[in-house]
Amino acid sequence: ERPRAALGALASASASLHALIPPGGAGPGRSGSAPAPPLRPRKSCQTVRISTVESAAQSHTSRDAGVQTDQSKDAVQDFQQEVRVDYTSLLSFLQRVEDAVIKELNKNWKSRAFDGFEVNWTDQNETVLCLHTLSYPEAQDQNLQVTSVSWNATGSVVACSYGRLEGGDWSTEKSYVCTWNLDRRGLNPQRPDLVVDVPSSVMGLAFHPSQPSLIAGGLFSGELVVWDTSRTEDPVIWRTGLTGDTHTDPVYQVTWLPDAKHRNRSRLLSVSTDGKILVWREEQDGRLALAEGFAMVAQQIPRSTRLKKFPWGEAAVGVTSLSFSHFDPREFIVGVEGGYSLKCSTAAATPALHGAGGSVPLRAPAELAFSPHSGPIYSVSCSPFHRNLFLSCGTDGQVHLHSMLQTQPIVSLQLSKKYLFCVRWSPVRPLVFAAASGEGDVHLFDFEKSSHKPALSLKQAAGERPVYCLEFNVKQSRLLAAGDATGAVRVWQLSSDFTEQGPREMSRLEQLASEVMD
Repeated sequence: ERPRAALGALASASASLHALIPPGGAGPGRSGSAPAPPLRPRKSCQTVRISTVESAAQSHTSRDAGVQTDQSKDAVQDFQQEVRVDYTSLLSFLQRVEDAVIKELNKNWKSRAFDGFEVNWTDQNETVLCLHTLSYPEAQDQNLQVTSVSWNATGSVVACSYGRLEGGDWSTEKSYVCTWNLDRRGLNPQRPDLVVDVPSSVMGLAFHPSQPSLIAGGLFSGELVVWDTSRTEDPVIWRTGLTGDTHTDPVYQVTWLPDAKHRNRSRLLSVSTDGKILVWREEQDGRLALAEGFAMVAQQIPRSTRLKKFPWGEAAVGVTSLSFSHFDPREFIVGVEGGYSLKCSTAAATPALHGAGGSVPLRAPAELAFSPHSGPIYSVSCSPFHRNLFLSCGTDGQVHLHSMLQTQPIVSLQLSKKYLFCVRWSPVRPLVFAAASGEGDVHLFDFEKSSHKPALSLKQAAGERPVYCLEFNVKQSRLLAAGDATGAVRVWQLSSDFTEQGPREMSRLEQLASEVMD
């Protein structure tokens, strides 16, 4: 009975509640036209759950826009599709603008707005640095001097010869040829990679132009020797020996020449103060045999030069230096003890009236004598950039710039109060040359900057000890090696000023060459 009573009470209460709320929605105490506010929970008792998030530390999604992108398949397909060109419209457009473009190009070509502007994409190096000071302590202990330096065919190995250019018994004192590989990680400046003992002073040195391990030397005894630096046990592979063809005076310069008959072979040329210029060929038995020869005698020098140092006749004129033309392989310049530089040719047919005998008749190569220095010439150098220009220097401390087309020098430069022992044209800058002085300096001269004084003078040796030799590196154009009387070889790194050709440099060189002295 109780459940039925409870259900009845619930039904009665529900009916009473509906009676209190009319169909229009009006509540007690309100008119039927005003809606009642919705029922809300009490603020002090209940709230909806609040969702929180730490925005400074977290995010719902993340993406690295700088690294990743979403690539749609449609984009890949569009990229892979062949680009379609309307060639008919393109041709029509090019035809319409052709005249205007050519007109503007011609205008720009004739413009002088950018004259003197130098384009340079490399980093500028404005200082000249001494990268290495190389020496062989045993040679220095004997007070030997560096008589010659040479770079090998790769430009990474430098060699020097030791001997004496002043004082001492040159003929009996042994000397050395030393090499250093500057690219070697464990380079020791005072420990050469190779040391070759030589029974006589080595006066001239030359690496083979294409075979990096072959090096030739001219000795005080008059002999020539070729060493293979890859053979550490017995590096001598060819030598002249002492024969009737051997020089009777010291050999001051050796030069490799291409063999016209055998492309893979080279011949060796030697220069001596006995007046002979000899060309040697390689023999199978390790000998260097005389192939042809020339002799400089006073009789062959034109009388117009008024040579007073030597009597007329068959007197030999000592040759101290030689340089071949870079444009004509038959043409070369020699410097002689009498102070003259002479233009010569290997094609000369005139026999030299020379008393000394030999297996090959000697010819007289001289064609033209140039105005002399006031003392012996020690070095000559033909320009790599102009067929008629060459430099000479000697005991008067002057450098002469000559044209082969006239006897008088174009320019005479007094670079030293003492001797100048060596002069070399730069292989990369037409207006730059270097000279080695008896005051211990290496002078760098730039005709673009001045026609009277060096652009830079480097102090090579302390105490004004002479610098006897120097050579530019053809492969690594910023390197210059110089050897001195202290027995040291310094490797200088040149600045870009001395290695980068200017836009009007060749025209300036042409201008120099065209200057004619009265």
